[in-house]
Amino acid sequence: MSFSSKTKNELSRLICKEKCCYFAELIGIVYFAGMIKDHTSNIYLRINTENASVARRIFNLVKWSFGVHTTVGIKRNKSSKHMHSYSLYIKDKESLVKIFKTLGRKKNDKAIADRMDLRINHEWVQSPCCKKAFIRGAFLGGGSITDPEKTYHFEFVTRYRLLSEDFCEFLSAFELQAKIIVRKSNYVIYFKGSEYIVDLLNIMGAHKSLLQLENIRVMKEMRNNVNRIVNCETANLEKTVNASMRQIQNIAFIQNTLGIEKLPKNLQEIAKLRLEFKEATLKELGEMLSPPVGKSGVNHRLRKLQNIAEELKEKSQNGINIT
Repeated sequence: MSFSSKTKNELSRLICKEKCCYFAELIGIVYFAGMIKDHTSNIYLRINTENASVARRIFNLVKWSFGVHTTVGIKRNKSSKHMHSYSLYIKDKESLVKIFKTLGRKKNDKAIADRMDLRINHEWVQSPCCKKAFIRGAFLGGGSITDPEKTYHFEFVTRYRLLSEDFCEFLSAFELQAKIIVRKSNYVIYFKGSEYIVDLLNIMGAHKSLLQLENIRVMKEMRNNVNRIVNCETANLEKTVNASMRQIQNIAFIQNTLGIEKLPKNLQEIAKLRLEFKEATLKELGEMLSPPVGKSGVNHRLRKLQNIAEELKEKSQNGINIT
Protein backbone atom coordinates (compact mmCIF):
# COMPACT_ATOMS: atom_id res chain seq x y z
CA MET A 1 0.00 0.00 0.00
CA SER A 2 1.33 3.43 -0.93
CA PHE A 3 2.20 6.10 1.61
CA SER A 4 -0.61 8.25 0.20
CA SER A 5 -3.19 5.47 0.67
CA LYS A 6 -2.01 4.80 4.22
CA THR A 7 -2.40 8.50 5.03
CA LYS A 8 -5.92 8.59 3.61
CA ASN A 9 -6.83 5.45 5.54
CA GLU A 10 -5.59 7.08 8.74
CA LEU A 11 -7.53 10.30 8.11
CA SER A 12 -10.67 8.35 7.21
CA ARG A 13 -10.73 6.97 10.76
CA LEU A 14 -10.18 10.34 12.41
CA ILE A 15 -12.79 11.44 14.95
CA CYS A 16 -13.60 15.16 14.98
CA LYS A 17 -14.44 16.98 18.21
CA GLU A 18 -16.99 19.28 16.56
CA LYS A 19 -19.77 18.36 14.15
CA CYS A 20 -19.05 21.43 12.06
CA CYS A 21 -15.69 19.90 11.17
CA TYR A 22 -17.38 16.89 9.58
CA PHE A 23 -19.34 19.22 7.33
CA ALA A 24 -16.23 21.29 6.48
CA GLU A 25 -14.38 18.07 5.61
CA LEU A 26 -17.26 16.91 3.41
CA ILE A 27 -17.27 20.25 1.59
CA GLY A 28 -13.52 19.91 0.97
CA ILE A 29 -14.16 16.50 -0.59
CA VAL A 30 -17.01 17.88 -2.69
CA TYR A 31 -14.85 20.74 -3.96
CA PHE A 32 -12.05 18.42 -5.10
CA ALA A 33 -13.90 15.21 -6.01
CA GLY A 34 -17.54 16.15 -6.54
CA MET A 35 -19.34 16.55 -9.84
CA ILE A 36 -22.81 18.01 -10.37
CA LYS A 37 -24.86 15.93 -12.78
CA ASP A 38 -28.13 16.81 -14.45
CA HIS A 39 -30.02 13.69 -15.56
CA THR A 40 -33.56 14.06 -16.93
CA SER A 41 -34.02 17.34 -15.05
CA ASN A 42 -32.90 15.71 -11.78
CA ILE A 43 -29.75 17.24 -10.35
CA TYR A 44 -27.56 15.10 -8.14
CA LEU A 45 -24.04 15.13 -6.74
CA ARG A 46 -21.56 12.39 -7.55
CA ILE A 47 -18.27 11.90 -5.69
CA ASN A 48 -15.64 9.53 -7.10
CA THR A 49 -12.78 7.87 -5.23
CA GLU A 50 -10.55 4.83 -5.65
CA ASN A 51 -9.95 4.40 -1.91
CA ALA A 52 -12.41 2.19 -0.02
CA SER A 53 -11.71 3.93 3.30
CA VAL A 54 -12.41 7.33 1.75
CA ALA A 55 -15.66 5.99 0.26
CA ARG A 56 -16.79 4.84 3.72
CA ARG A 57 -15.72 8.20 5.14
CA ILE A 58 -17.84 10.09 2.59
CA PHE A 59 -20.81 7.82 3.28
CA ASN A 60 -20.53 8.54 7.02
CA LEU A 61 -19.90 12.28 6.54
CA VAL A 62 -23.11 12.63 4.54
CA LYS A 63 -24.96 10.66 7.18
CA TRP A 64 -23.52 12.68 10.09
CA SER A 65 -24.03 16.02 8.33
CA PHE A 66 -27.49 15.51 6.82
CA GLY A 67 -28.86 12.30 8.30
CA VAL A 68 -29.27 10.75 4.86
CA HIS A 69 -27.66 7.78 3.12
CA THR A 70 -25.82 7.94 -0.17
CA THR A 71 -26.10 5.51 -3.04
CA VAL A 72 -22.81 3.73 -3.65
CA GLY A 73 -21.66 2.32 -7.00
CA ILE A 74 -18.60 0.07 -7.31
CA LYS A 75 -16.71 -0.46 -10.53
CA ARG A 76 -13.81 -2.83 -11.12
CA ASN A 77 -10.81 -1.08 -12.71
CA LYS A 78 -9.00 -2.72 -15.62
CA SER A 79 -5.93 -0.49 -15.87
CA SER A 80 -5.33 1.07 -12.47
CA LYS A 81 -3.26 0.39 -9.38
CA HIS A 82 -6.53 0.36 -7.45
CA MET A 83 -8.76 -2.65 -8.03
CA HIS A 84 -12.03 -0.77 -7.63
CA SER A 85 -13.40 2.73 -7.98
CA TYR A 86 -16.35 4.01 -5.96
CA SER A 87 -19.03 6.51 -6.92
CA LEU A 88 -21.23 7.98 -4.21
CA TYR A 89 -24.43 9.76 -5.18
CA ILE A 90 -26.20 12.40 -3.09
CA LYS A 91 -29.76 12.87 -4.37
CA ASP A 92 -31.58 14.12 -1.26
CA LYS A 93 -32.97 17.55 -2.20
CA GLU A 94 -32.53 19.20 1.19
CA SER A 95 -28.95 17.98 1.42
CA LEU A 96 -28.21 19.22 -2.09
CA VAL A 97 -29.67 22.63 -1.30
CA LYS A 98 -27.32 23.02 1.68
CA ILE A 99 -24.32 21.80 -0.27
CA PHE A 100 -25.11 24.09 -3.20
CA LYS A 101 -25.54 26.98 -0.79
CA THR A 102 -22.15 26.20 0.71
CA LEU A 103 -20.67 26.19 -2.77
CA GLY A 104 -22.26 29.58 -3.34
CA ARG A 105 -24.80 28.24 -5.85
CA LYS A 106 -28.52 27.90 -6.13
CA LYS A 107 -30.11 24.48 -6.41
CA ASN A 108 -30.92 24.74 -10.11
CA ASP A 109 -27.80 26.63 -11.13
CA LYS A 110 -26.17 24.50 -13.80
CA ALA A 111 -23.21 26.90 -13.96
CA ILE A 112 -21.83 24.98 -10.97
CA ALA A 113 -20.23 22.72 -13.54
CA ASP A 114 -18.34 25.62 -15.12
CA ARG A 115 -14.68 24.60 -14.91
CA MET A 116 -13.56 28.21 -14.46
CA ASP A 117 -16.14 29.30 -11.89
CA LEU A 118 -16.01 27.32 -8.63
CA ARG A 119 -14.68 29.37 -5.69
CA ILE A 120 -14.18 28.69 -1.98
CA ASN A 121 -17.03 30.01 0.16
CA HIS A 122 -15.17 31.14 3.30
CA GLU A 123 -18.44 31.60 5.18
CA TRP A 124 -18.48 27.88 5.99
CA VAL A 125 -14.80 27.47 6.95
CA GLN A 126 -14.13 30.34 9.35
CA SER A 127 -12.99 28.59 12.54
CA PRO A 128 -9.45 27.11 12.72
CA CYS A 129 -10.77 23.57 13.24
CA CYS A 130 -13.01 23.83 10.16
CA LYS A 131 -10.16 25.21 8.06
CA LYS A 132 -8.06 22.17 8.93
CA ALA A 133 -11.00 19.85 8.26
CA PHE A 134 -11.51 21.50 4.87
CA ILE A 135 -7.86 20.86 3.94
CA ARG A 136 -8.25 17.27 5.10
CA GLY A 137 -11.30 16.89 2.87
CA ALA A 138 -9.46 18.42 -0.08
CA PHE A 139 -6.72 15.84 0.37
CA LEU A 140 -9.16 12.93 0.66
CA GLY A 141 -10.94 14.15 -2.45
CA GLY A 142 -8.09 15.20 -4.72
CA GLY A 143 -4.75 14.92 -2.94
CA SER A 144 -1.77 12.59 -3.03
CA ILE A 145 1.69 12.21 -1.50
CA THR A 146 4.68 10.67 -3.22
CA ASP A 147 6.55 7.94 -1.36
CA PRO A 148 8.95 9.95 0.86
CA GLU A 149 11.60 7.24 0.41
CA LYS A 150 11.90 8.48 -3.19
CA THR A 151 11.10 12.19 -3.07
CA TYR A 152 9.07 14.82 -1.20
CA HIS A 153 6.01 15.84 -3.20
CA PHE A 154 2.48 16.68 -2.02
CA GLU A 155 -0.28 17.80 -4.37
CA PHE A 156 -3.96 18.61 -4.70
CA VAL A 157 -5.65 18.28 -8.09
CA THR A 158 -8.76 20.16 -9.21
CA ARG A 159 -10.55 20.89 -12.48
CA TYR A 160 -11.23 24.48 -11.47
CA ARG A 161 -8.70 27.26 -12.04
CA LEU A 162 -10.16 29.78 -9.60
CA LEU A 163 -10.53 27.09 -6.96
CA SER A 164 -6.82 26.28 -7.28
CA GLU A 165 -5.97 29.96 -6.79
CA ASP A 166 -8.36 30.30 -3.85
CA PHE A 167 -6.95 27.17 -2.25
CA CYS A 168 -3.38 28.45 -2.54
CA GLU A 169 -4.44 31.61 -0.76
CA PHE A 170 -6.33 29.49 1.78
CA LEU A 171 -3.18 27.48 2.53
CA SER A 172 -1.07 30.61 2.88
CA ALA A 173 -2.96 31.36 6.12
CA PHE A 174 -1.04 28.38 7.52
CA GLU A 175 2.25 29.76 6.12
CA LEU A 176 2.23 27.14 3.38
CA GLN A 177 3.46 28.52 0.07
CA ALA A 178 2.13 26.31 -2.73
CA LYS A 179 2.70 26.49 -6.49
CA ILE A 180 0.30 25.73 -9.34
CA ILE A 181 0.95 23.91 -12.61
CA VAL A 182 -1.43 22.71 -15.33
CA ARG A 183 -1.40 18.99 -16.03
CA LYS A 184 -3.76 17.42 -18.57
CA SER A 185 -6.26 20.29 -18.27
CA ASN A 186 -6.24 19.97 -14.45
CA TYR A 187 -4.78 22.45 -11.98
CA VAL A 188 -2.23 20.96 -9.60
CA ILE A 189 -1.47 22.71 -6.31
CA TYR A 190 1.80 21.22 -5.11
CA PHE A 191 4.53 21.42 -2.48
CA LYS A 192 8.17 20.38 -2.62
CA GLY A 193 10.19 19.89 0.54
CA SER A 194 9.65 17.67 3.57
CA GLU A 195 9.01 20.60 5.94
CA TYR A 196 5.84 21.59 4.06
CA ILE A 197 4.59 18.01 3.96
CA VAL A 198 5.19 17.61 7.70
CA ASP A 199 3.18 20.77 8.35
CA LEU A 200 0.34 19.59 6.11
CA LEU A 201 0.16 16.18 7.76
CA ASN A 202 0.06 17.85 11.16
CA ILE A 203 -2.68 20.26 10.07
CA MET A 204 -4.81 17.44 8.68
CA GLY A 205 -4.32 15.29 11.78
CA ALA A 206 -2.34 12.45 10.12
CA HIS A 207 0.05 12.04 13.04
CA LYS A 208 1.01 8.40 12.36
CA SER A 209 1.97 9.26 8.79
CA LEU A 210 3.82 12.31 10.09
CA LEU A 211 5.92 10.15 12.43
CA GLN A 212 6.62 7.69 9.62
CA LEU A 213 7.74 10.51 7.36
CA GLU A 214 9.93 11.97 10.11
CA ASN A 215 11.58 8.56 10.60
CA ILE A 216 12.19 8.29 6.86
CA ARG A 217 13.54 11.84 6.77
CA VAL A 218 15.95 11.15 9.64
CA MET A 219 17.17 7.92 8.01
CA LYS A 220 17.66 9.65 4.65
CA GLU A 221 19.55 12.48 6.33
CA MET A 222 21.75 9.99 8.16
CA ARG A 223 22.47 8.11 4.93
CA ASN A 224 23.27 11.36 3.16
CA ASN A 225 25.60 12.43 5.98
CA VAL A 226 27.35 9.05 5.93
CA ASN A 227 27.71 9.26 2.16
CA ARG A 228 29.14 12.76 2.42
CA ILE A 229 31.63 11.65 5.07
CA VAL A 230 32.64 8.59 3.04
CA ASN A 231 32.98 10.66 -0.12
CA CYS A 232 35.03 13.26 1.74
CA GLU A 233 37.30 10.62 3.28
CA THR A 234 37.63 8.88 -0.07
CA ALA A 235 38.56 12.15 -1.74
CA ASN A 236 41.10 12.92 1.00
CA LEU A 237 42.55 9.42 0.76
CA GLU A 238 42.80 9.68 -3.00
CA LYS A 239 44.46 13.06 -2.65
CA THR A 240 46.95 11.64 -0.12
CA VAL A 241 47.74 8.61 -2.31
CA ASN A 242 48.25 10.77 -5.40
CA ALA A 243 50.53 13.12 -3.48
CA SER A 244 52.49 10.17 -2.10
CA MET A 245 52.93 8.70 -5.59
CA ARG A 246 54.25 12.01 -6.93
CA GLN A 247 56.67 12.30 -4.02
CA ILE A 248 57.94 8.74 -4.57
CA GLN A 249 58.38 9.37 -8.31
CA ASN A 250 60.36 12.56 -7.59
CA ILE A 251 62.59 10.80 -5.07
CA ALA A 252 63.10 7.82 -7.43
CA PHE A 253 64.16 10.21 -10.21
CA ILE A 254 66.61 11.94 -7.88
CA GLN A 255 67.99 8.55 -6.81
CA ASN A 256 68.48 7.38 -10.42
CA THR A 257 70.15 10.61 -11.56
CA LEU A 258 71.82 12.63 -8.86
CA GLY A 259 71.73 10.09 -6.04
CA ILE A 260 70.04 10.54 -2.67
CA GLU A 261 73.39 10.49 -0.86
CA LYS A 262 74.26 13.84 -2.47
CA LEU A 263 71.24 15.53 -0.87
CA PRO A 264 71.42 17.45 2.43
CA LYS A 265 71.06 15.19 5.46
CA ASN A 266 67.53 16.36 6.35
CA LEU A 267 66.35 15.69 2.79
CA GLN A 268 68.07 12.30 2.67
CA GLU A 269 66.25 11.27 5.82
CA ILE A 270 62.76 12.19 4.62
CA ALA A 271 63.44 10.75 1.14
CA LYS A 272 64.40 7.34 2.56
CA LEU A 273 61.39 7.30 4.90
CA ARG A 274 59.02 8.14 2.06
CA LEU A 275 60.43 5.33 -0.10
CA GLU A 276 60.16 2.85 2.78
CA PHE A 277 56.72 3.94 4.07
CA LYS A 278 54.80 4.71 0.91
CA GLU A 279 51.34 4.87 2.53
CA ALA A 280 52.31 6.88 5.61
CA THR A 281 50.77 10.32 6.18
CA LEU A 282 52.83 13.48 6.60
CA LYS A 283 52.14 13.37 10.31
CA GLU A 284 53.35 9.78 10.57
CA LEU A 285 56.48 10.55 8.57
CA GLY A 286 57.22 13.52 10.81
CA GLU A 287 56.99 11.34 13.93
CA MET A 288 59.59 8.94 12.46
CA LEU A 289 62.17 11.68 12.05
CA SER A 290 64.78 12.36 14.70
CA PRO A 291 64.03 14.80 16.15
CA PRO A 292 60.28 14.62 15.20
CA VAL A 293 58.97 17.25 12.79
CA GLY A 294 55.43 18.55 12.29
CA LYS A 295 53.33 18.16 9.13
CA SER A 296 54.34 21.56 7.79
CA GLY A 297 58.03 20.71 8.25
CA VAL A 298 57.67 17.40 6.43
CA ASN A 299 55.71 19.07 3.64
CA HIS A 300 58.41 21.73 3.33
CA ARG A 301 61.13 19.07 2.86
CA LEU A 302 59.09 17.13 0.33
CA ARG A 303 58.51 20.36 -1.64
CA LYS A 304 62.27 20.90 -1.73
CA LEU A 305 62.69 17.38 -3.12
CA GLN A 306 60.03 18.17 -5.73
CA ASN A 307 61.87 21.35 -6.77
CA ILE A 308 65.15 19.44 -7.02
CA ALA A 309 63.49 16.75 -9.15
CA GLU A 310 61.99 19.39 -11.47
CA GLU A 311 65.37 21.10 -11.89
CA LEU A 312 67.01 17.77 -12.69
CA LYS A 313 64.30 16.95 -15.24
CA GLU A 314 64.75 20.34 -16.90
CA LYS A 315 68.52 19.85 -17.13
CA SER A 316 68.02 16.35 -18.51
CA GLN A 317 65.68 17.67 -21.22
CA ASN A 318 68.18 20.40 -22.14
CA GLY A 319 71.03 17.85 -22.41
CA ILE A 320 72.94 19.24 -19.39
CA ASN A 321 75.07 16.75 -17.47
CA ILE A 322 73.38 16.18 -14.11
CA THR A 323 76.18 14.37 -12.31
